[in-house]
Amino acid sequence: QVQLVESGGGLVQAGGSLRLSCAASGRTSSSYSTAWFRQAPGKEREFVTAISWSGGNTYYADSVKGRFTISRDNAKNTVYLQMNSLKPEDTAVYYCAADPTYGSRWYVSLRGYDYDYWGQGTQVTVSS
Repeated sequence: QVQLVESGGGLVQAGGSLRLSCAASGRTSSSYSTAWFRQAPGKEREFVTAISWSGGNTYYADSVKGRFTISRDNAKNTVYLQMNSLKPEDTAVYYCAADPTYGSRWYVSLRGYDYDYWGQGTQVTVSS
């Protein structure tokens, strides 16, 4: 089993920045692709960004391209989401998710149902 814990959320004014962290514990010796999803009140959960085990393959939703950057430090079992130029519409609970890739360094999924492990979420609120 893998446990994921998000941190770094909070309140920020529009135009500001936040860095989210997703720390993994438990069975972390295998390879995993990792993604961030978010869910705003009254809306369905949506894909934000994803990264392969190698860190070389990354994907971003159109709404965050150029503003958000996903990265990982496998030695620390941690994935990061740097969020810049935040907008009020970025307000949501952000969830980290991990998907075993069975040794693949480059595989990454953009589909929520492919992910086996999920964190509890961290709240990001952007004020206007």
